[in-house]
Amino acid sequence: MKLLARSGSSAAYRCRIALNLKGIAAEIENLPAGAHRDAAYLSVNPQGRIPALLTDEGALVQSMAILDYLDELVPDPSLLPEGLHARARARGVAQIIVADVHPLQNVGAMEVMGGMFGVDAEGQRAWARHWIERGLAACEALLARETHGGAYAFGDRPGLADLCLVPQMRNAARFGADVSGLIRINAVTEACLVHPAFVAAHPDRHPDPDG
Repeated sequence: MKLLARSGSSAAYRCRIALNLKGIAAEIENLPAGAHRDAAYLSVNPQGRIPALLTDEGALVQSMAILDYLDELVPDPSLLPEGLHARARARGVAQIIVADVHPLQNVGAMEVMGGMFGVDAEGQRAWARHWIERGLAACEALLARETHGGAYAFGDRPGLADLCLVPQMRNAARFGADVSGLIRINAVTEACLVHPAFVAAHPDRHPDPDG
């Protein structure tokens, strides 16, 4: 199994964390800058997005699909909490990040804003901050409802919501978003960042071949 990635990709970061939480030994291959647009990579992922997971049965794309695959491949420990309703709540927080926040501040969106609409760098950063702060505020409100008392988003072990939140908090710092009021998210992030699975998955541990 091989994960095709880039160090700074939030989606790849999520997958690295999940691989570590599951104890799955996979090769991590970081691509050179721009390689996701090359014909060789497009033959793997026609969308030209990172990451892609190469398996014996073929390539998988989109981080959430990859996470679902890993969770079914190695069911224990699960990336989701116990209980039907709790699992849906965890998915809801993850989807706020993955479906609503991240697409509006990723590299592709910024390139279109600049190239197609002439938005300057500071305008792009302001746009990203707006959506990051709005999305994280919603996640904070949802996590504040949880009464489990555990260190992580949905209990005593990290899972799907945590591995989506941590890369997004890194993006928040990159764009200068105000996260000072996110009491629960900050606590969860602090707990995650010292967890071995998250430490080993950190982008600093996975430098790109081009620096």
